[in-house]
Amino acid sequence: MQIDYPFHFNGKGRTESAAPDKHIRDLIEQLLFTAPGERVNRPSFGTGIMQLVFAPNSAELATATQFLIQGALSQWLGDKIQIEAVRIESLESSLNITVQYLIKKSQQRQMAQFSRSI
Repeated sequence: MQIDYPFHFNGKGRTESAAPDKHIRDLIEQLLFTAPGERVNRPSFGTGIMQLVFAPNSAELATATQFLIQGALSQWLGDKIQIEAVRIESLESSLNITVQYLIKKSQQRQMAQFSRSI
């Protein structure tokens, strides 16, 4: 069983589970929006990208962030997915991220979009 994210209970009062494809998307979301140091037993887990909302928008920053995200995804989820592309868009007070990946177990290509506003 793979626990759904965010953690919640189903109608029967049990922990809600997630399908394998949804679970992988949930793992990507957790990695993207966790700040390094936020998890006690895994201090290097996360990307710290929420700080980018306040950074000046530039091509160099976007490229550096893409490499940061690709590296983190490869490090923490490389046994489950193969990253094909990462796109980042910073618009005023929101951050939009698109990740294209291949699920290694099923060989299915997926695209996930994430957005956060401050």
